[in-house]
Amino acid sequence: MIEVTGLVKKYGNHVAVDHLSFRLEPGKIYGFLGPNGAGKSTTMNMMTGYIGPTEGTILINGHDIVKEPAEAKRCIGYLPELPPLYTDMTVWEYLEFAAQLKNIPAKKRQESILNAMKMTGLVDVAKRLIKNLSKGYRQRVGFAQAVLGMPEIIILDEPTVGLDPIQIIEIRSLIKELAKEHTVILSSHILSEISAVCDEILIISHGRLVASDTTENLMHYMDSDAMLEISIRAPKEQAKNSFAQLHHVVAVLEATKQNEDDKHLNLTSFEIRTDGADVREAVFGICAEKNWPIYEMKYSKATLEDVFMELTADNKAHEEEMDEIKKSAEEAVKEAEQTKQANKEDDNESNI
Repeated sequence: MIEVTGLVKKYGNHVAVDHLSFRLEPGKIYGFLGPNGAGKSTTMNMMTGYIGPTEGTILINGHDIVKEPAEAKRCIGYLPELPPLYTDMTVWEYLEFAAQLKNIPAKKRQESILNAMKMTGLVDVAKRLIKNLSKGYRQRVGFAQAVLGMPEIIILDEPTVGLDPIQIIEIRSLIKELAKEHTVILSSHILSEISAVCDEILIISHGRLVASDTTENLMHYMDSDAMLEISIRAPKEQAKNSFAQLHHVVAVLEATKQNEDDKHLNLTSFEIRTDGADVREAVFGICAEKNWPIYEMKYSKATLEDVFMELTADNKAHEEEMDEIKKSAEEAVKEAEQTKQANKEDDNESNI
């Protein structure tokens, strides 16, 4: 179990993590989502003890990561975005080295390495040099290092970056296998990956937690954005009024874009927005009753991408603000350098 309370990390005047609090229960896969610079990796680095927090506490199975680092770290296996591999070692040599660093007793070391290799599918490449392995297999070596000693908590930072689709599927399967015996925390920019493997999702923006729930519940967050797009041959106003009277329909809008084929067929396209309900059957019933031919009907609800964009909507404005600050700072530095150079030239002229 991980309990984070009032976590803050500052770099000078910049606040990377801003009073973050959450609780992660055992036996689940948790997804960390957020835009670049949101504070995901910084939070993970603090949870693993790589960097210290400015404020707040992190308890790993009851052990404070700052006050009891050895006990807390013993409960954690960590795979950073770039696995720290020694490529001139064989897979076995590297894992044996990692086991020694983790203080796994010599009597249990060989068994622990074998278990980690079996779990990650590395037995057949145990004697191969890491530099001769594919990127997918190197990532597996990183996974094996993380699960050595069977820690209760596995933390993975961008585990599928740079992998091809087949390797991504393999890593996803591996994460699901790990979750049978471990609590897994996964950070990723790939929303489909998070929704495919995670039980619960935490969304971070500007160092703050803006959402924490199951994927299904997060989808309900934007249920009011359900929409039915339909192209029919019918009197425009009559059709619009008929659809607007349906239960659950919030608005009926004429589609702004219409292709040439639709114009040629004299079709009218509508966007029927609802409170989350699926009104396809009711709309079909009206069209059948009125003898209005339906050429296309498409129903859509909010995706995880929509939820993510909604919850982090102000991130773009924040980035633009930071760009302006950076630009102003650069201009100030440039102006100071010009003033300094001018003063230096004046001094030289005075000396002459």
